[in-house]
Amino acid sequence: MAMSQGSAPRAGPEDGAGTTAPAPAADPEDQLARLGRSWIWLLCAAMATLIPGILALVWPDVTLHVLAVLIGVYLLLTGVFQFVTAFGRSSDRVPGLIVAVLCVLGGVLCLRNPLQTIAALSLIVGAVWLVSGIVTLYTAIATKNMPHRGVVMAVAALGIVAGIVVLALPTESARALTRLLGLWLVLLGLAETAVALAWRSALRRAGVTGHDSPGPT
Repeated sequence: MAMSQGSAPRAGPEDGAGTTAPAPAADPEDQLARLGRSWIWLLCAAMATLIPGILALVWPDVTLHVLAVLIGVYLLLTGVFQFVTAFGRSSDRVPGLIVAVLCVLGGVLCLRNPLQTIAALSLIVGAVWLVSGIVTLYTAIATKNMPHRGVVMAVAALGIVAGIVVLALPTESARALTRLLGLWLVLLGLAETAVALAWRSALRRAGVTGHDSPGPT
């Protein structure tokens, strides 16, 4: 069963007594690759986007401080999901790792008290969405054999549009920013859910595990 970096570990040679040596511990990189290829992992990442969006829409009077914490936690979780998902790819992992680092940095900045202003939050979230959308679109274009490539490209385009809208439209209140971010988070979460379900379909067609197919974005 081919993995992105070498094959699965095998048991050692038999000793003179006819017993088999214990199998070595699984490589952490292989474990991350297996997790990153799981459609359930991708679905969890989509929920990490969808749930904050729903909260923002049903709680429009949230304070700017709470909104900053909500967005900060969302970006940190997205960074973790992106980091693990990057190891599930059989191709270049650098774009995914760049997005992961960018999301984590954005999350840390949102959680810092001195930066909790409407303009700062808009700038951070818009920049993260714009750059991650561009990187994801590049990866989808460069990976010719990516399953459901069109769906991934559509999600990337949605992220780019979301980043541009958040950066271009000025918001004069925390309420307006909350509604704007909540709307885009819900749209992105639904799109990412579609990617997770499409990846499940691709894995089922490739076999039970689908480890020989290219990893998702």
